[in-house]
Amino acid sequence: MSEMIRRKAVLFDVDDTLYDQTVPFMEAYADFFGSVPPVPAEAVCPVMRQYSNQVYSRALAGEITLEEVYTYRMTKAMETFGVTITEKEALAFQNIYAGRQKQIHLSGRMEEILEYCSERAELGIITNGPSGHQWNKVKSLGVERWIPHENIFVSADVGAQKPDGKIFDHAKRVMHLEDVEMWFVGDSWELDVKGAVNAGWNAVWMNRREHGRTCGATPAYEVRNEEELFRALRENIIPES
Repeated sequence: MSEMIRRKAVLFDVDDTLYDQTVPFMEAYADFFGSVPPVPAEAVCPVMRQYSNQVYSRALAGEITLEEVYTYRMTKAMETFGVTITEKEALAFQNIYAGRQKQIHLSGRMEEILEYCSERAELGIITNGPSGHQWNKVKSLGVERWIPHENIFVSADVGAQKPDGKIFDHAKRVMHLEDVEMWFVGDSWELDVKGAVNAGWNAVWMNRREHGRTCGATPAYEVRNEEELFRALRENIIPES
């Protein structure tokens, strides 16, 4: 008798995993600064994200406001390149950026990935951020075509955020996935890879920006784009046969 195939679950991060987060930033940056910006958008974007990561957890904990995050990350990012913008200008940019984030969409390949996975595994999402903000992204992306609403976990709703193992445990418990092989796909080494591995899950690092590794965790797979992710899923994680 052949060995029974173990059930599997694949959960995804949202930002820079299900969609390329640089797209709405680039669009907003062009809208705000025009055709001749003081610094190229592709240089500013990763720096802004670094500054955002420094303080975002403080906003989620209620220590500072989201407006303070938005002004800090953009003013500091531009300052890195010797450009000064005011807090008012940073918030004006954020308003445009937020509008562009409401227009995000899945790529055709990511839709194929979710369709493929939905036929072979339990699917879910774990994402950090304010509830309304992240749910707006979920709705814009239209992922509930493949992922049940109750399998989508936003840190602000759960009361724990990645890399805290509590949010991974919560997702597994709510989805009734005891004795199921758990996989998590995410772009952040610190939040997604370390969080998943430390929770006892298998991690797939969606390393779109080709960042370097740090210590403390080992992903089962590292992929640089959606094509490589689809290949890892089809050939190794949840093969067709």
